Amino acid sequence: MRDFGLDVLLELNGTEYTEENGYWYKIEAWKVEPTKERPHGIRYNLTFHNNYGKRIMGFDNAHSVKKKKKGYQGRIIEYDHTHDSPIDKGTVY
Repeated sequence: MRDFGLDVLLELNGTEYTEENGYWYKIEAWKVEPTKERPHGIRYNLTFHNNYGKRIMGFDNAHSVKKKKKGYQGRIIEYDHTHDSPIDKGTVY
């Protein structure tokens, strides 16, 4: 079954928009070969920046992030994650 949401995301690739206060966002999304890490076959980077160009929030699958769980869970690495602050290394969603 076709996912039209992914089609829209791909159409928005390269979109950048700046608000009047200088804050801006950028959308990057392109097709890749489906893998275990990116089963949907999309690589993406959605970021929101302050007026100094610093990323203050983002969603991406550009790099791996360890799942944060209590106790021993083995080594589980996920790619889809958020950056909820400028210093956040990534939180799996």
